[in-house]
Amino acid sequence: MTDPHIDYDVYAQMSLGEINISSREKAHLRALASTLAQVAAQPKQEQKRNLWLKHNALEQTRPLVFCLPENAWNEILDESALFCENETARYFETRLTKEILWATEFETDRVAVAQFRVPYIYSRTGWGVKEEIIGQGGNNAYTWNPSIASFDDIHKLRAPKIHVDYIATGRLFDAAQDTFGDILQVTKKGLWWWSLGLTMDLIKFRGLQQFLIDMYDNPDGIHELMAFIRNAKMEMLDFLEQNNLLSLNNDRTHLGIGGHGFSNQLPQNDFAGVVRTADMWGFSESQETVGVSGEMFAEFILPYQIPLAERFGLNAYGCCEPLDNRIEHVLNGIPNLRKVAVSPWSDLKNMAARLQDKYIISYKPNPAMLAVDCLDEKEIRRNLKADMKIARKHNARLEVFMQDTYTLFGNRENLSKWCRIARQVSMGL
Repeated sequence: MTDPHIDYDVYAQMSLGEINISSREKAHLRALASTLAQVAAQPKQEQKRNLWLKHNALEQTRPLVFCLPENAWNEILDESALFCENETARYFETRLTKEILWATEFETDRVAVAQFRVPYIYSRTGWGVKEEIIGQGGNNAYTWNPSIASFDDIHKLRAPKIHVDYIATGRLFDAAQDTFGDILQVTKKGLWWWSLGLTMDLIKFRGLQQFLIDMYDNPDGIHELMAFIRNAKMEMLDFLEQNNLLSLNNDRTHLGIGGHGFSNQLPQNDFAGVVRTADMWGFSESQETVGVSGEMFAEFILPYQIPLAERFGLNAYGCCEPLDNRIEHVLNGIPNLRKVAVSPWSDLKNMAARLQDKYIISYKPNPAMLAVDCLDEKEIRRNLKADMKIARKHNARLEVFMQDTYTLFGNRENLSKWCRIARQVSMGL
């Protein structure tokens, strides 16, 4: 059971099996929890937290460094070597082990905390239509037959509904609390989406190639689809607010774009305990429109993302898509924008000159450099120094994240070496 985006783990959408944690498993989990608690108690963790608070407030700091193994966890963490057998115990063990590895073997500016987040267990209805996947899907290459073959089929769409299993969620929470609640703070944390970008749903409806044609042949149809998707996401946010299912993410929560959400600007001053979207970071992207011009992006995509972004106290934007040809539209359109992604396919010099100290550059080096048999440490150090020099020249606020690491070529030390080098360069060593 993996959690590729850290806080957006798949456990939340799975049925909960029998929780029967043995005494041996419990002892093992408590030992892991104690190790994490000891690491979290180190003074440097609070120092890192304060550094993130300054950084996210646009104060000048050294570049912050982070890594996200994603699919490479499959090469780092051998599930056959896990001790626990019960599904829930194994889930706890995996989560705790990853946190310990992050704090030790892959040490960056990620903050270790003496907490364990329990997700809500829920199911989500579909859109009323379903695309046909061709291929294995998941982390493997695939294509699909779109679910909306004709715009005449739009009437078949239904806004997805969330159904929370409060009983199963309570059982999972109680299991964690009973196992190591005296060592770690066990909390419920609802994380219901990774991105509010909209275009992934759009291309599942129409197909990527057909969507590109539609913008010319049937622009009204694209506008109608985008409005429907936007409205469905707005309904989802309304439901989560009204049922007190949202959680603050101004903490160690991963923001989708990368990095922590530590911020003194959230929640809002009138926060009274019930979390609203206005008390949170929002995140949008549009990787599927990488081949679309800035003007067409501004016509067909951005207007539907803006109403969602307007609900949030702070926003981050972008992922793997280069934003160079649309950065002005994003800066002028997305409200409360604080973080902007600069992908490996962006021009860092131009983006740094444009963003300067007004926004945080969330910079992602090319992960292909880690998918090698022998890591070129000198080249990595040279590239990081050059990138950080560019940011410094423009007084930019920089965070550097190694993510999208789908393979390390079987060499887990490639990632630990990158983390060590990146942190040394960041600290001027």
